[in-house]
Amino acid sequence: MNFQQLRFVREAVRNNLNLTEVAAVLYTSQSGVSKQIKDLEDELGIELFVRSGKRLTGVTRAGDGAVQIVSRILRETENLRRYASQYAGVDSGRLVIAATHTQARYTLPKVVEEFNRAFPKVTLELHQGTPRQVATMLADGDADIGIATEALDQAGDLQAYPCFTWSHCVVVPAGHPLLARTPATLADIAAFPLVTYNEQFTGRKRVDAAFNEAGLVPDLRLTAMDADVIKTYVRRGLGVGIVAEMALEDLERDGLVVLETDGELFGNCTTMLATRKGVFLPSFANRFIEMFAPGVRAEQLALEEVE
Repeated sequence: MNFQQLRFVREAVRNNLNLTEVAAVLYTSQSGVSKQIKDLEDELGIELFVRSGKRLTGVTRAGDGAVQIVSRILRETENLRRYASQYAGVDSGRLVIAATHTQARYTLPKVVEEFNRAFPKVTLELHQGTPRQVATMLADGDADIGIATEALDQAGDLQAYPCFTWSHCVVVPAGHPLLARTPATLADIAAFPLVTYNEQFTGRKRVDAAFNEAGLVPDLRLTAMDADVIKTYVRRGLGVGIVAEMALEDLERDGLVVLETDGELFGNCTTMLATRKGVFLPSFANRFIEMFAPGVRAEQLALEEVE
């Protein structure tokens, strides 16, 4: 039994039993993957996968439990490497951050700049996706830290920490009729076509809930994944924009104005940061977390990893 065989098993499950994809991920041949998995099964004395000819078609009952053990072994192996590098005083390596567009575009740049100055030997990788994709990247081990407003606190294998709260703002082009109705109410805003986020992004549920509670049915003319696209179409007159407050930079350049509203119409949202439970993070990863969310301390992370 060797670690390469264990990696083949893990990647087979991750890639929906497609050995061609497993071979591509691990830079080897499909026949080599098949042989290594079969050798492991022979050594263990059990079949891990159901087969149809040379194809893997499912995971056996015995394989289901074995795959979980394999994942734990590989995770703890990586933990050991990270633990050793920390005590060896190594401040170099790779840190993968998964985040939604809003977080990557508006909240992360200053933190990344600060982190890069403190850890010039660490390579940062930024992966963008929907909140669910961010959670999946974390759970699969493809990212070390995830940042989003939704989904991260709903996954059982992730540990999520609240970072900061924020609200939505309404933006319109200069000269828009709504500017004469300040402070504008939800009813005033609902009288115009709207441009805002897709359902699974950036606190959209708060926006929907506000209109529902007021008994209003807004005309959602366009929904998009990120604030830059929303602001573009608002500027072109497609509708009134509802965006996250952190996305208000460069409004004057875009020819847009923040509408004064009758209080916080859409309530507050909370940006979450998450890590995978049971994964030991190197010291530079903990420092990144402290830079992004000063309320989350390395001591807290260490305690929860042990638990």
